[in-house]
Amino acid sequence: MPHLTYGGFVLNLRTILVEKWMPRWLACAGFHGLKGFVRGPEESHMKETAYLIQAALISAWWVGLATSQTFFAAFQFNGIPPVAFWAFFAPDILCIAALSTVRAYKNIARLEYIVLGAFAYASLYCANATCLTRSGYLPTGVMLCGLCYNLFLCFNESLFRNASSSFALNVAKTAIQTVCIWTMALAVVPYIILDAFDALAMPNSGPSLILGLTAFACCSVLGLTSAFFMVRDGGGTPLPLDQTNHLVVTGPYRYVRNPMAMAGIGQGVAIAWIFQSIPVLIYALLGAFVWHLVVRPIEERDMIRRFGNAYLQYRQRVSCWIPTFRKTIP
Repeated sequence: MPHLTYGGFVLNLRTILVEKWMPRWLACAGFHGLKGFVRGPEESHMKETAYLIQAALISAWWVGLATSQTFFAAFQFNGIPPVAFWAFFAPDILCIAALSTVRAYKNIARLEYIVLGAFAYASLYCANATCLTRSGYLPTGVMLCGLCYNLFLCFNESLFRNASSSFALNVAKTAIQTVCIWTMALAVVPYIILDAFDALAMPNSGPSLILGLTAFACCSVLGLTSAFFMVRDGGGTPLPLDQTNHLVVTGPYRYVRNPMAMAGIGQGVAIAWIFQSIPVLIYALLGAFVWHLVVRPIEERDMIRRFGNAYLQYRQRVSCWIPTFRKTIP
């Protein structure tokens, strides 16, 4: 039993996380009650927060593996013994969690590339193991997400580019983006999670299913409507690689700054409700958590650079998450 072998470590790690890391991390992340959560951290602390989050998640992941047989089983590869899995414990803690913690407190750019390389190696290993065993899609997916996360942290400044001025082309690109992202985030990933936790089954019919489907439909309409206004009034697409040329303050953006993020998170929560799945709910909420603390500050920094005082005034008037129906942009 892995949790018996590593029980002492787990207890010490919990103490470190709860008593030492969390207070410093919360202060770094800008949590000062509800108001602090809505406004989030300053842009200058984005990377520090991002790497501290990564260190905490990696450590919490190993705690979960050591304390829960169900969690441990969900991340296994068929035909590969558990001892081989535990061989990654020291590299993960030293090369990813520890170095991410150091990077959170020391501005050493080289560490970012070392952590990125560690994730690249782990991702290749997991992808190869999945190809050989035709299993372990969840651990491979997690490693690939970690790799993309670190690529974003290392190269985010080069990702933001303005879209073309062709309305028809932007519509086509937005439609393709929506289909690809929704398929991956709302179908493939939840399917892998449900399958890994042996919860892949048709949802039970009844009021709960109707409520979940209704919530999913409403969030989908919100997402599509937001994308429409972004293309029509912004002259671009939702992706940073093909972003808008104009500040969008119409449609849903009149009442909340990030309606597309709200829609995506709501869709994920609705799927969790439909399938009554705690792991899928954690996936959706974790996505919201990371988006608010890591992605949002980078996007806002770029918006300030491009739109200046106009965006600063808009950000002051309109909330990030809570719709402000009484305070509208003229």
